[in-house]
Amino acid sequence: MSDKVIIIGGSHAAVACADHLRKNSFAGPITIHSREAELPYQRPPLSKGYMSGAVTLDRLHLRPQIWYADNQIELRLSSAITSINRQTKEVVTDSGERHEYGALVLATGADARQLPADLGGALPNAHVMRDIEDAHALMKMMEPGKRIVIIGGGYIGLEAAAEASKSGMAVTLIEAAPRILQRVACEQTADVIRALHQEHGVAIMEDAQITGILACDDGLANAVHLADGQSLQCDLVIVGIGISPNTQLALAAGLDVAVGVSVDEFGRTSDPDIYACGDCTVLPMNNMPTRLESVQNAHDQAAVVAQNIAGKYSRYYPEPWFWSDQYDMKLQIAGLNRGYDTVVVRPGKRKGAVSHFYFKGEKFLAVDCLNDGATYMICRKLLAGAKQLAPTVATDTDFDLRGLLKG
Repeated sequence: MSDKVIIIGGSHAAVACADHLRKNSFAGPITIHSREAELPYQRPPLSKGYMSGAVTLDRLHLRPQIWYADNQIELRLSSAITSINRQTKEVVTDSGERHEYGALVLATGADARQLPADLGGALPNAHVMRDIEDAHALMKMMEPGKRIVIIGGGYIGLEAAAEASKSGMAVTLIEAAPRILQRVACEQTADVIRALHQEHGVAIMEDAQITGILACDDGLANAVHLADGQSLQCDLVIVGIGISPNTQLALAAGLDVAVGVSVDEFGRTSDPDIYACGDCTVLPMNNMPTRLESVQNAHDQAAVVAQNIAGKYSRYYPEPWFWSDQYDMKLQIAGLNRGYDTVVVRPGKRKGAVSHFYFKGEKFLAVDCLNDGATYMICRKLLAGAKQLAPTVATDTDFDLRGLLKG
């Protein structure tokens, strides 16, 4: 029987899993199969610093090429796995090769949701923002004076709007929900970020439904039509309406799949020899199936998967954190605001800094820190240590939150 670990995907979770296997003294063969031609890279900076030129490609790489050789990790680029045979414990590549595994790790990530082709989603200048090819295509088109329409008022859409605005484009952002960040942030956070974009000349249209992207004679999108009859002229469209976990392999192999590949607290799928980690998974958190689309989850869940493959008993207890950079605003989020019923607004010590604390009753769930890094670091420690923070304490700006960390 093979002792080889095969990791499918070139994601942050894939590299973290391979890294932690070696750190946990796993001596067997490790192979990473990535469908992309580029060395595995960070995705979050693509819609932030990379598009503006502040982050170079070599800084995007999760590890340099030599790291894989030094750690005896075989990295196979442009190698897509097309099927899994659970009975023979083999995977099949797109070139027809078969490879046996002792343990298999699905780190297949997620793909950006696209508009249907009949709504104009397949037009050459209608793009999503997910991988490095998307970033390169957009960078060629984002020129001063051009008109861009961004569909989707989540973090990806807002980050793309910030980069387009900084490049001198005329930017309109459309959100179908009643407000931007409807699913992920409170009204107070949305209000700050909306105002920030408007200060930079971005037109934000909320509760706006699109009926389609229309093309001119050359086949390029030149207008976005709305349900209220408005037509927004454009030279470029970015679609940022969320991501869909890559579960096709898991489904075809007969694994349990919900809104992602279902895993337990050990990172195991319904097949004990197959694990999964990162954006493709749905995991148990506070007794609820949960999807966490974040670098934190990819890294930490992958570390637990590696420990268990290496024979060390380890459960995963998520400690979520996220971030978003827009203009000179750094939004840092700790915790998960699911089920909140109260928001406490607390000014930071620096000018313009503010944090929004989420509570469910008296229970502290999460915080959005806007240019308030000190509060963010304190709150991460509070949440990780299950320390109590009452709404009345968060409201009291004279109380130093660092005092809660003592004892």
